[in-house]
Amino acid sequence: MAVYIVVALAVLISFFIGWFFHSKVEEKKIGSAEARAQKIIEDAEREANNIKKEKLLEVRDEWFRRKQEFEIEVNQIKQKLQSYEKQLLAKEEKLNERADELNKRERELNKVQQQIEEQRKLIEVRQKEIDKLIEEQKVQLEKISGLTRDEAKKILIDSMVAEAKAEAAKMIREVREQAKEEAKKEAQKIIVQAIQRTAADHSVETTVTVLHIPNDELKGRIIGREGRNIRAFEQLTGCDIIVDDTPEAVIISGFDPFRREVAKIALERLLADGRIHPARIEEVVEKVKQELEEEIYKVGENTLLELGIHNVHREIVRLVGKMKYRSSYGQNVLQHSIEVAYLAAIMASELGLDPHLAKRAGLFHDIGKVVDRQEGPHALIGYEILSRYGEHPIVVNAVGSHHEDIPMETPIAAIVQAADAISGARPGARRESVEGYVRRLQKLEEIAKSFEGVAKTYAIQAGREVRVIVEPDKVDDNLAEQLSRDIAAKIQEEMEYPGQIKVTVIREVRSVAYAK
Repeated sequence: MAVYIVVALAVLISFFIGWFFHSKVEEKKIGSAEARAQKIIEDAEREANNIKKEKLLEVRDEWFRRKQEFEIEVNQIKQKLQSYEKQLLAKEEKLNERADELNKRERELNKVQQQIEEQRKLIEVRQKEIDKLIEEQKVQLEKISGLTRDEAKKILIDSMVAEAKAEAAKMIREVREQAKEEAKKEAQKIIVQAIQRTAADHSVETTVTVLHIPNDELKGRIIGREGRNIRAFEQLTGCDIIVDDTPEAVIISGFDPFRREVAKIALERLLADGRIHPARIEEVVEKVKQELEEEIYKVGENTLLELGIHNVHREIVRLVGKMKYRSSYGQNVLQHSIEVAYLAAIMASELGLDPHLAKRAGLFHDIGKVVDRQEGPHALIGYEILSRYGEHPIVVNAVGSHHEDIPMETPIAAIVQAADAISGARPGARRESVEGYVRRLQKLEEIAKSFEGVAKTYAIQAGREVRVIVEPDKVDDNLAEQLSRDIAAKIQEEMEYPGQIKVTVIREVRSVAYAK
């Protein structure tokens, strides 16, 4: 038992000692923890104070920035308000001025109305006096003439009927003249529309082609020994080859564009090949001719395809392509024919006729110009060719009659003739030297100036019109009309020109006065 008690006391003492040491250790730990916590709290408070200070600075900066922006915006708004205020003041001043002006006008209008009312009353009084005088005059006229009012009225009515008939006849004549003028204007309108809607490229053909060569040493090879190469070339192509001092160039001269093209291509190939002698020249020229014949047919096909013309005989297709290498008065026949085709089609369409037949006739109208070794007018040659190959009778007649070699049977013939004149007679269509052109204009003005009473003359529209200004005290209206015919007759007698020339005589009287 004592042992148990001793053991129990020992255990209690040990527990007490352990608890004591443990409590001391815990107190130290708690003290240390409290110290660390205090330090953490102090650090946190310092950091919080720092953050607070920073945030206060940021807020203060933001507030200052916002304040500046607000002040700027307020200043802008104030400036706008001031501007609006100035504008409103200006408008208010203008409105006040307009109001004053309106009041002034209103006063003037009231004054004018008063004057008008006074004049109206005066007119009424005068009208009554006039009516009274008229009645008195009627009574006196009845006494003097010995006619009653009804008899005088009948005589007056008969006189007025006769006068009305004369005026009616005059009005009918004026209406007819106006109808003719309107018809002329409508025809001009149709022609102008057709011209404006036709756009074609034009080229002016010359009688020479310039071939550029790499160097002048090749000129000797072109001429050949004792000129045998150039003689053979000229004989085979039908063109003259001019080898002169022109640097790096040879001139091919000839009236036939087809032959010039053959000569140009053949000479280019011979120079590129290097072998130039009579046998080789003959071989190359024949080959180029064959190739160009094929090219001619392709050109004809492409032209017909472009114009939408079908069912054409092969020989006619070839002749159409050959037009590319023909020119008339310096105007390319193919381009001229295409232009006439478009013009004729547009005018026919405007007049309610068949535009396809008109286009066909316009394209074929000069086909007789490309036929070689056949005598006679080209219109009749084209007429025979188209008849031979089964063209439409309207087309055949239009081609044969466009120069009035045969009578016109349809309106399309007249349209083709007009389109041909438009295309050929427009300024610049056909080649003319500047000197000849200037001389023609001077001659026109000289002829017009040679008549008595003419003050000034002007040739305009590329010589298609001459305007004559006469002295009004020497030439009256009747003489002006006669003068225009006399000038036209003298121009027709003394000059040669394509198309026609319009003579316009102008007689003008001016009276001038100055109000001071």
